[in-house]
Amino acid sequence: MTSQPEIDRRLLLGAAGALGLVGTSALAQETKPEAKPAEAGKKLSDTIADFVVGFDIKQMPPLGIERARLAFIDTMAVMLAGSREQGSDIVCEMVRQEAAAPKVSVIGQSFRTSPQLAALANGVAAHIMDYDLSSLLGQPTSPIIPALLPLAESTGAGPADVMAAFIVGFEVCLRFARAVPEQTAIGGWHAVSSIGTMGAAMACARLLKAPRETIPDILGIAASLSGGLSVNFGTMTKPLHSGMSARNAIAAATLGKSGFTANAGALENPAGYFRAFNRGLTVSFEPFADLGHRYEIVERGFSPKRYPCGGLGHTSIDATLELRNEVRASDIAAIKTGITKFAASRIGDKYPTSVESAKFSMPYVAAYTVLYGPPMLKAFTEEAIRDDKVKEMARKVSIAIDPEFADLVLESPARVTVTLNDGRTVHRMRRFASGTPQVPLTAAQVEEKFFDCAAHAIERPAATQIFVFMNRFEQEPSFAPLWPLTKRG
Repeated sequence: MTSQPEIDRRLLLGAAGALGLVGTSALAQETKPEAKPAEAGKKLSDTIADFVVGFDIKQMPPLGIERARLAFIDTMAVMLAGSREQGSDIVCEMVRQEAAAPKVSVIGQSFRTSPQLAALANGVAAHIMDYDLSSLLGQPTSPIIPALLPLAESTGAGPADVMAAFIVGFEVCLRFARAVPEQTAIGGWHAVSSIGTMGAAMACARLLKAPRETIPDILGIAASLSGGLSVNFGTMTKPLHSGMSARNAIAAATLGKSGFTANAGALENPAGYFRAFNRGLTVSFEPFADLGHRYEIVERGFSPKRYPCGGLGHTSIDATLELRNEVRASDIAAIKTGITKFAASRIGDKYPTSVESAKFSMPYVAAYTVLYGPPMLKAFTEEAIRDDKVKEMARKVSIAIDPEFADLVLESPARVTVTLNDGRTVHRMRRFASGTPQVPLTAAQVEEKFFDCAAHAIERPAATQIFVFMNRFEQEPSFAPLWPLTKRG
């Protein structure tokens, strides 16, 4: 492929390896300036508005830029692969029937539509395989890039401005997540929607250059458009949350910028966002105090997923893979997976009835891993879940709450114990999953994931050019070369 552009692997290595740098003392000294105290009586919407319009990407440490670039690489990959899923097909057919003005591209598709409908389709594709990057409370940042790309195409915004808007949205998302740590685990809300809509709306407001005085209105509109119930995990409605959040983010930013009004105190008002989503649960506004002075993307980062399934089960997969190197499948009598209470509330103990539910089935994922190795894209097909060998092994899998880490929420450790036919037991414990800042993906793994995903939607030459573009994202002068490459192959 000598005619293909050469990939700058140094950039990619920096982006992937950067995930392992969290917590170093030098970084802490460089990126933790003293936070300014919150002004007495100042509304949260004012604090957020000041950040949205005042953020200067030139102040971002190199690690933040590298991570933002990796976020675009990873999200483009999963959108391309997700565009081929059945749920995406259904959504795209609905979008086509709307016959909206063909203004912008839809990633992985051959038709054009309006920015909001493109964001809807992109958002579903980004989340439908549960392969998108994780951070606090799951994947609250999932809607941001799916919303920004069609908005950029419709406005002519360049990659550097889109990267700055992404960082704004990411920072707002993680402040909300830190403010309401129990919103998903106890409250039952899906953060992709309840929080993602808020962050994505701020990213869109930044890209649209919404006036400072309209930001509180945009926040108020977005607050009323947020939602998403975790009861729909394991169904097509889970990724629909991401699509609707991306669409609603563009709607909120567009309306608010144009003078559409909302309550400026819609966040902390007794009848507002935090009261509605967190009745009786812990809420702290302290995470917003240093917004714009410390950066979550630098200090906390995110986790590109190694496996295309529910992230709370990834430590179990990693532990099972280690055991797989020590025992033969034919010698296994039982497999017990010890996990947290929160993980158990999201991961099922039944054999899946669909591809969607397979992503949240511990018996299926554990059995497949024992028999065939890492559960990658080919593991989540109708053919794979009908495999009689997997079904037989899955009957040996059980779930238990491990008392050592039962109550953890922001981490999801797992202990896998295998009992052999002769009565012996072996076990492995993993505290952090592959892809987390503590165990970052290698540059080779990032590249492998991208091309594996892209192959589901486009030809290799187009995938290579997209990868090159994403690898130097903020340095590209225009998106114009990108859109034709993302069409259905």
